[in-house]
Amino acid sequence: MSGLKAGDSFPEGVVFSYVPYTEEKSSITSCGFPQNYDASKEFASKKVVLFAVPGAFTPGCSARHLPGFIDNVSKIKSKGVDLVIALAYNDAWVMSAWGKANGIKGDDLLFMTDTGVNFSKTIGWTAGERTGRYALIIDHGKILYAEKESTPGEVSVSGADAVLAKL
Repeated sequence: MSGLKAGDSFPEGVVFSYVPYTEEKSSITSCGFPQNYDASKEFASKKVVLFAVPGAFTPGCSARHLPGFIDNVSKIKSKGVDLVIALAYNDAWVMSAWGKANGIKGDDLLFMTDTGVNFSKTIGWTAGERTGRYALIIDHGKILYAEKESTPGEVSVSGADAVLAKL
């Protein structure tokens, strides 16, 4: 498969991994247990914004990509979005720490891993061995918006402003 486009169905068999936030494990040095998240099943009944980055704690991802979603998560959710997900190739503990390092508590913004970069490889949107930089809007299993950055380090079609404009 080469990318996704509006009108496509979200693929079957997509499983991500994450560490759910809990108050008991709110410290950045506290580790919870990773859980599998059946994205194909869960997305079938939800409206989801998913944005992927090449890596947690990297300069472009931390300084230019993630902040737009943190600043706009309420606006995004006010458009009927059930879930906002940050996705990267990093393991679930790193993704959990990245969320905590950015002051994210609860489930306003979920930090998930594309285990083995399986999903990104399936759709052909990688950056070498990492997840590519892209954004998806999925509404009850149907792709409404799917765009991948064409230039490394660029945040335009995958950024929060572009996503908001399509909601």
